[in-house]
Amino acid sequence: MTVLLSGGSGFLGSHIAEQLSRAGRTVRALVRRTSNTSFLETLAGVELCVASMSDRDAVVKAAEGCSAIIHCAGVVKARSEDEFNRVNVGGTETMLAAAQSIKESLRRFVHVSSGTVTGPSNAQGDPVPVDAPPRPLTPYARSKRAAERACLAFTGELPITILRPPAIYGPRDREILAVFKAVNLRMLPYMGSPRNKLSMIHGADCAAACIAAIDADVPSGSIYSLTDGRVHEFGDLVMAIEEALGTRAWVRFPLPERLVRAVALANEGYGKLTDQAVMLTREKCNELFNQWVWDGEPAFEALGWKPTVDIRDGIKETADWYRAHHWL
Repeated sequence: MTVLLSGGSGFLGSHIAEQLSRAGRTVRALVRRTSNTSFLETLAGVELCVASMSDRDAVVKAAEGCSAIIHCAGVVKARSEDEFNRVNVGGTETMLAAAQSIKESLRRFVHVSSGTVTGPSNAQGDPVPVDAPPRPLTPYARSKRAAERACLAFTGELPITILRPPAIYGPRDREILAVFKAVNLRMLPYMGSPRNKLSMIHGADCAAACIAAIDADVPSGSIYSLTDGRVHEFGDLVMAIEEALGTRAWVRFPLPERLVRAVALANEGYGKLTDQAVMLTREKCNELFNQWVWDGEPAFEALGWKPTVDIRDGIKETADWYRAHHWL
């Protein structure tokens, strides 16, 4: 089996490519000319295909001979909502065109969406069921919901499974790195409360779920939230990082929402002035002070998959990797 993989040079995509390679499956990884492919080049059975997600003909050609597609490419920050849609929705439409071109042999189209599509948990941090009405709060989340709708439009024609992961961590991840660095400096600013609840999943477990979805016999259009099966508190996450690093963030202080929004406004101005995409925006603040917990149980039975990485073990592995590669 040859799997067409978008986003293979990214964090999650690299874990998917690694596991497919170990399983002896051929991976055709779509990468940009500017992508760092050094890790992918170490994996057996991985073919690099240089193609822009906006080049539909090139992506369709890359799909020739493939029998499954995992689409996890996308952007988490952009200069405008139009840019989010152009990349996250437009890229999904391109991958769907590739799926249509091989639909006679296509076993499954796996679309990696985001848990943020559903919106946050309630004030108690109760898990949000996967069938809850979508309530995206940011341009990113809205673009991921629009990409889901693009997929769902083809459920009568293609075998489609949609996965919504939570915060993903693990070796090679840059998003959670900031928390590790703050703890390493023994000074930790944070937003909300240390008791805020959240779902998480290790990159290897999330990748395993994406691969399991290829073979799972579920109705087209099925949507599943992915979690590690536990509900975490932010304070517990920090404690696990402190334990892994062998140090403690002695100085901890909550950032007032009004201050964070002021910084976000200034950050937006900087982004416009330099024509750069920035992560912290006023709309992003809509997510930062909430609790984010999802119900991942339905995915376990449906996909024939279960997470295996305990968060303390995963955090320790991540810390060790950061140190070994001089990220800390």
